[in-house]
Amino acid sequence: MTAEPQSLVSASADETRCLGRALGENLRAGDLIMLRGGLGAGKTTFTQGVGEGIGVRGRVASPTFIVARVHPNLGDGPDLIHADAYRIRDLEDLETLDLDSSLAESVTVVEWGEGKTEALSDERLEIDVTRKTGGEAAHDGDAIDLETMDDGERTITLHPHGNRWDGVLEAVMARASELIATLDED
Repeated sequence: MTAEPQSLVSASADETRCLGRALGENLRAGDLIMLRGGLGAGKTTFTQGVGEGIGVRGRVASPTFIVARVHPNLGDGPDLIHADAYRIRDLEDLETLDLDSSLAESVTVVEWGEGKTEALSDERLEIDVTRKTGGEAAHDGDAIDLETMDDGERTITLHPHGNRWDGVLEAVMARASELIATLDED
């Protein structure tokens, strides 16, 4: 049985981090997460939450200019490899990152990996992060609203591939609801 996709409408960057954290708390070494979404959609914000959930050291930052960044775990859990495949053209380019050798020992999150990283694992989670405003230009050549990129409503949909995710996504969504409820208390 393969798990069904799950969606959450996030009202803020903090809620996006909560969903990421809930997912991170349910991840284990060998998990591959692929993030899709426009510029400023919230992919790195989501990954910051994943880092909190698995317990990595330091703040998770976008790997845009270094392609892949390793965030060591503070405890005995897996490290987080956060990769940006935007400049990766094909599988041959991807092999130069040597992600497959560290995939088994780490949680790997890849932004812009669609069409490039699926071959790394049949047991992966693909996540779409879409925004109504702020993350994409309305027309080619239009400016992107950089001031409001971090906040604002976004829809996050988790698409599971493989049996690894059976029962996991329901637990993630329940935990995300708990974490978001604590935001409302502040």
